[in-house]
Amino acid sequence: MNDRREQLRAERPDVPFPEITRMLGNEWSKLPPDDKQRYLDEAEKDKERYMRELEKYQKTEAYKHFTRKVQEKQKGKRHRGDVGHQATNEALNEQKDVEVKDRTVFDIPIFTEEFLNHSKAREAELRQLRKTNMEYEERNAALQKHVESMRGAVERLEGDVLQERGRNSLLQQHLETLRQALTSSFCSVPLPGSGETPSIETIDVYMKKLHSIIMSSPQDHEGLISTVRDVVTRLDR
Repeated sequence: MNDRREQLRAERPDVPFPEITRMLGNEWSKLPPDDKQRYLDEAEKDKERYMRELEKYQKTEAYKHFTRKVQEKQKGKRHRGDVGHQATNEALNEQKDVEVKDRTVFDIPIFTEEFLNHSKAREAELRQLRKTNMEYEERNAALQKHVESMRGAVERLEGDVLQERGRNSLLQQHLETLRQALTSSFCSVPLPGSGETPSIETIDVYMKKLHSIIMSSPQDHEGLISTVRDVVTRLDR
């Protein structure tokens, strides 16, 4: 059924699931013995695996706890009369439920009503898992697009940063060139009062002081203003 179900559903999409199962049952009954034996051998191997896992489970603390619980309820039967009888029945029913849950498709006679119901339940679970998987794939695709968008934004920002660094480097070079030119041009222009002349390290402070002196009393420093104009004119050239 696992080998043929999806192919048959693709060929006959209008056929309901129970009919698909009946068609597969007919195919199974018509399979040559050699082909059928291959599936029976695989089923037997899987059943052996299941029995090994069941035996391993029966050695766990969870199974031992369940067994003790059943035994305790059975012992209480002698002291509680009808109430104890009811409790024992509940314990036996609980054990029966566990045994039913432990059963696999290999324990159900093939193509009986129980087998068909079991197949329907498994098919419903498979559809739900496919739906859930599709939802996760859609979310993953949306997240992937978001990641790609973020990567593009990061790349653009990195490009902008590189451009800004290039501009800053050019501006810094221009500033250093300007400082050297100012230092060379104003080295012969001492500040009134202190006689201070500029150097590369002090040119910024020197220019601030020169500006402050001129702006504080321009009428008293007409000669200095004229000298500054000459220096700036030479710089412009």
